[in-house]
Order: sequence, then structure tokens, then C-alpha cells
Amino acid sequence: MIFNAGPARGQDYPTKPVRIVTSDIGGAGDFVTRTMGPGLTATLGQPIVVENRPANAAEVVAKAAPDGYTLLLYGPTVWITPLVRKSSWDPLRDLAPVALTVRAPNLLVVTPSLPVKTVKELIALAKARPGDLNFASSETGSSTHLAAELFKFMTGVNIVRINYKGPAIAINDIMSGRVQLMFLVANSVKGHVKSGKLRALAVTTEKPTLLFPGMPTVSAAVPGYESAAQFGFFAPAKTPAPLINRLNQDTVRFLNSPETKERFFNAGMEIIANSPEQFAAMLRAETIKWTKVISTAGIREE
Repeated sequence: MIFNAGPARGQDYPTKPVRIVTSDIGGAGDFVTRTMGPGLTATLGQPIVVENRPANAAEVVAKAAPDGYTLLLYGPTVWITPLVRKSSWDPLRDLAPVALTVRAPNLLVVTPSLPVKTVKELIALAKARPGDLNFASSETGSSTHLAAELFKFMTGVNIVRINYKGPAIAINDIMSGRVQLMFLVANSVKGHVKSGKLRALAVTTEKPTLLFPGMPTVSAAVPGYESAAQFGFFAPAKTPAPLINRLNQDTVRFLNSPETKERFFNAGMEIIANSPEQFAAMLRAETIKWTKVISTAGIREE
């Protein structure tokens, strides 16, 4: 898809359309990219071309010319995948952070028949019945999977993974009691929680979020716990600093507009819009954190 621009403003960059490579059509990364597209078109003065590449988006951008015309907007797969399988790119070596754009918290939900109403009660039950409780997750290395593995890592509980190809069947199995719990992208299950078909115990952001007023955090029971689907904006490594800064400033300006905040809020996402330096520091910390979790759990992509 191409978002058409008005007259260019005469800067040295950009002088032609800018391509943003993202995930599959209809996915969360695609939604974030297409929401940002018109705003970046307006500020950059050139069309934004959205290219969906679910299989090798990071590789394409890592190998692109560092001229600001091929960019990447993707979820945590970019920095998680190299930790679970051999990959052709290293996010810390081959990509230049522009900004962490938004994040979508997960909710820890349980089947209503499970006799727990708090995270502490869930931990106590899991420790009393090691190996008896199951958690559902989607593909290896996804936010739903790693949120549960982080929970196991930090609490020492033994809960067994049941892998699903997608969330729809998993949600049905949790509602029916076939599986006991799951960490799900919060906005996808709000209706089921409201109707009582699922019981939400906590949100996975470290601090309470306005997306779910009054919802406890997992970190209240497990200090330091934090997990969410986060969407990063990258350029190829060695992209000149002035281009990175220009992209960051235009991105942050657009994301912090009231209209943009409202649109993402309604989609269950929080604006982050940090600096390249802050995003780079976060990536280093995330790599250390998830390397420990993945190594301890022995996670390898199927």
C-alpha cells in the first residue's frame, strides 16, 4: 500500500518514496505500520510504501542500503528469533533503532473453573500441584509464549505448555476448561473477560495501565515481572545519525498527537515513542533478559 504525499518540503531527505517492511497483512505490526503511514507521509513529504513480509522482514532490512529508504516496523520477533534459532541477522549488529513505537500488554487469564482469583493464589496452586496445570500459547517465541515462560522462570512453578497454531482455538479451550491459563494480548479477550467466560488475574505491564483501570499487575505478586508485545521501528545499521534522528522526531511527533494516542488506545496499545538511545538500551536489556529465560527453558523453534 502507498500513502500519497503532498508537496515535498525540500529537505535533502527524503526525495523518493520510503518503504516500511512489516509483518503479515492483518497482524498487529501491519496495523501499527498502516496507522503510522499517513502521519509519516505528511511529515516526511514522500509516500510511505508498506511491504508485508512475514517470513524475512528483518533480513530484508538488515541487508538494505543504509539510506533511510528501507525501514522495518515489527514486533519482538525481531530480537527474539535470533535467540531461539540460527538467523541471518543480529538485531544489535545489523539494525539501527529508531524508536519503540507502541506496546500491547498481555492479560493473564484463567478458566473460570480454576479456584484462583489472584496471581498469588495461582502461584500457590501451581506449586501445590506441580505439572498439573497447563498454559496455552501460540508459536514459539511469541509474546503469549514468552510471557508464560518468564512467569515460570521468575516464580519456579511447573506449568506445562500446550502449543496452538493460533489464539482462537486456545481461547475456546480455556473457556471450556481444557486448558487452565494463558497470557493473551489484552485487547483480544476483553469481551470474554467482561462476559465472565474468562477470568483475568492481572496485566503484564510492570505498572498499572489505563487500558485496564483497576486491573492488578503480575509484578505486584512477582516483583520485576514485565512482558508485552512491543513494536520497534528500525533502519539498517550504519544509517547516518541525522536520518535516524529525523525519523525519530517525526515518529514521536506523530505518535504523541491526541488523535493517534486515541486510536492506539482503542486498539489496546500504549504509546511509547522513545529515543533511539532509549530503544537501543531496551534492546540490550531485553536480549539479556530473554537469553536467560530461553536458555533455562531450553526453548528452540520447532
